[in-house]
Amino acid sequence: MLKIRLKRFGRKKQPSYRIIIIDSRKPRDGRSIEEIGFYNPITNKSQINLQKAKKRIHQGAQPTKKIQQIINQLKKQN
Repeated sequence: MLKIRLKRFGRKKQPSYRIIIIDSRKPRDGRSIEEIGFYNPITNKSQINLQKAKKRIHQGAQPTKKIQQIINQLKKQN
């Protein structure tokens, strides 16, 4: 099953995340199928390609709780 989840990158004590589509059995920082955005928890900025996310969700990908929160925030802003 595919998951839409966060992949950590950035320096120690300064996390930053990419929003990726990946097989649920792969490790957190494993090779992703597709990158669709980013999330920075320090500045609370995020960007996501909603069209790609909706397409993958329609195909059966499951977003994590945090990704669902980010999508909902972006929908409210638009």
